[in-house]
Amino acid sequence: MNLPTKITFSRIVLIALMIITLFVLSCIPDLVIPNVGNSNINWLYLALCIVFVIGALSDFVDGYIARKYNMVTDLGKFLDPIADKLLVNSIFIFLCIEPSFAPNQEVLNLMFIFVIIMIARDLVVDALRLIAVQKKIVIAANIFGKAKTVAQMITIPFLLLNDWPFSYFDASWPEALKISNILMYITTVLSLLSGIIYVYKNREVLKEKKQ
Repeated sequence: MNLPTKITFSRIVLIALMIITLFVLSCIPDLVIPNVGNSNINWLYLALCIVFVIGALSDFVDGYIARKYNMVTDLGKFLDPIADKLLVNSIFIFLCIEPSFAPNQEVLNLMFIFVIIMIARDLVVDALRLIAVQKKIVIAANIFGKAKTVAQMITIPFLLLNDWPFSYFDASWPEALKISNILMYITTVLSLLSGIIYVYKNREVLKEKKQ
């Protein structure tokens, strides 16, 4: 296991510890985690934001090292997308609930629909890639897929920080029009659009070869 793969594996361990911690906290009755000072940022969500940023940066670092020093391995290519999806999807799923230990965290009511769309998109694209691999076809990433990833990395910290720093000027706006929620809409659209483009451009993969 080379250095980039170790970084990727460490990211998976970090995500697993994060999920276990959230589960344990949810099992503690009457636990309330306060906000940071007079802000609307919950301490737990701030900690999650830091973990997410570390995970996102480690994704960039391991990819950069692997490409620069020619350390790309099959194990790394297998673990990296798993780590990425675990990091993003676990945070999105957590944001769909309103835990009792963080009662002041505002959650978009329709967020679960957007999360379902993004997870479904990932499942479809991954299934398409699996079929393509079996047929020895390489599916290249498109610009919309990369834009989707960037949008997710930008949106999640703002959601975790309860719309900060935008909350200073959009607090009186309707919930659906708050900046962090608008970022969520953009992320969902990019995710859906990139998935459609992946399937359309690689539709030949789904066709059976004539005998």
